[in-house]
Amino acid sequence: MLSVTICITITSMRKIVNISLPEELNKLMEKEVKKGKFASKSEFIRSLLRIWAEEKLIKELEQSEKEFRAGKGKVLRSLADLR
Repeated sequence: MLSVTICITITSMRKIVNISLPEELNKLMEKEVKKGKFASKSEFIRSLLRIWAEEKLIKELEQSEKEFRAGKGKVLRSLADLR
């Protein structure tokens, strides 16, 4: 399996991240960028990370709702209740 290393160069308050991908995943990413769905490979990766973070937050909210329905939650009536 051929692998491709991608260097994502990010400026200002961002970090540089290097990732290694199998050739087939790199081609898939390049195809999406060429279609114009993403401005760059970096934007493709950032989009995937945003989707992952949103899904993680949704799962956490769903778990919180289950706990609340099971009586394990606390109703906050003011900011003072947070303490």
